[in-house]
Amino acid sequence: MPEQPTMALPVVGPGPSAPPRRRFAHTLTARAVLVTCAVALVSVLVTALVAVPLAVRGAERRDQVALAAQARLAADVLRVRAVRQRDNAGDRLIRQLRQQQIEVYLIRAGQADHAGLPPQVVKRVAAGRDVSGRRLVGGERALVEGRALPGGDGVVLARPTRNGPWRQVLLSLWLPLLAGLAAGAVAGLFLARRLARPIRTAATAAARLRAGDRAVRVPVEPPDEVADLAYALNGLAAALATSEGRQREFLLSVSHELRTPLTAIKGYAEALADGVIEADAVPATGRTVLAESEHLDRLVSDLLALARLEAADFPLEPGPVDLTRLAADAARTWTDRCAAVGVPFRVEAPPAPVPAYTDPGRIRQVVDGLLENALRVVPPGAPVVLAVRPAGADPAAGGLVEVRDGGPGFTDDDLAVAFERGALHQRYRGVRKVGSGLGLALAAGLVRRLGGEITAGHAPEGGAAFTVRLPGDPYLTRTSA
Repeated sequence: MPEQPTMALPVVGPGPSAPPRRRFAHTLTARAVLVTCAVALVSVLVTALVAVPLAVRGAERRDQVALAAQARLAADVLRVRAVRQRDNAGDRLIRQLRQQQIEVYLIRAGQADHAGLPPQVVKRVAAGRDVSGRRLVGGERALVEGRALPGGDGVVLARPTRNGPWRQVLLSLWLPLLAGLAAGAVAGLFLARRLARPIRTAATAAARLRAGDRAVRVPVEPPDEVADLAYALNGLAAALATSEGRQREFLLSVSHELRTPLTAIKGYAEALADGVIEADAVPATGRTVLAESEHLDRLVSDLLALARLEAADFPLEPGPVDLTRLAADAARTWTDRCAAVGVPFRVEAPPAPVPAYTDPGRIRQVVDGLLENALRVVPPGAPVVLAVRPAGADPAAGGLVEVRDGGPGFTDDDLAVAFERGALHQRYRGVRKVGSGLGLALAAGLVRRLGGEITAGHAPEGGAAFTVRLPGDPYLTRTSA
């Protein structure tokens, strides 16, 4: 293909450095343990916040019920009619209740026997009504149960709540809290080991891939995320192996192609240096050396162009192009070249212009490359066709450029890899005439950079057909809108 601008090949830098030394605080294990301990701690605290008030209320309710039963017993004892029997039994009951830290207040004629009871409680009991609930007794919060007796008398029992169930329940929290933290630590260690094991396996496999081991594979195991990671790494290893295999084959084929003209040039140069070639054969020898050097120059230019295709600074100068005129210009060059080897060349183009928006130099480079590939394989007498037509009825739809030939063509399997570097060269080397394997890859890359599409198929002439679709002129799109 025509000469390409040169550029320096990319320099491969040193490999990635070794991973930094890990600290336990930054590992997945440490974080999993901390998270599970925090979850256990929060669970215990939330449970305590919900359960402690319920437990306290239940305990106070039981204390209230028990105090009410003792108040009824005290009221029954004090209702005894015999004064001596009532006083003796009452004194014993009061002593027993006070041993249980229950204060007893006797109300006679509307007055309490000693201070401490709220006046409202005294008045309510003296009025013949019972009292039950929590009150301030002697300046402290207490459970109060009062029972009225006949004649304005009564009995009131009060139990302080300052050392009640709240303190007992809160003091009992340390054991479940400690158990929760221990369970969190154990669960965290187990979870971290379970999660970190496939990650460590994947890291080891990635390190082996980096070291060049393409046979490494990661076992696929649940859960789904770990299986996806294993599939991804295994696919990467397979893709790297395939890519490196193709690259190795490509380099072998390219080195063979480079060695062929170099061998010819070296042989003729040695012959000239040794004076083996006679004087009248020197011009022919010079032409042969020139032809081989031009072949070598095309190979190097194609390699450099392929290396630059994906670069952001790849030079392109797109503009309006008449594909009909481009086909006519190409015909003036290729008609004589094809006729020289007995290959008929024809152009199929409409009489009207076929507008497209592309780089005229680059698209001519693509056309010349496709025609050169066709001329290499077609036998004498088989045609080579350059066709141009609009991509649609709208002038802004772009245009199609097609190169067809009557050569051996491609199989369906060949069409799938036609634009891969060196693929067809590898298949047909030694079977039929082949090039370096770079031309079609370069043509596909150029068309892609120009915003077009290129496809390979079967030609009605019996050989291969390559169709390039180019975008339309955006100016025509704006004017038609």
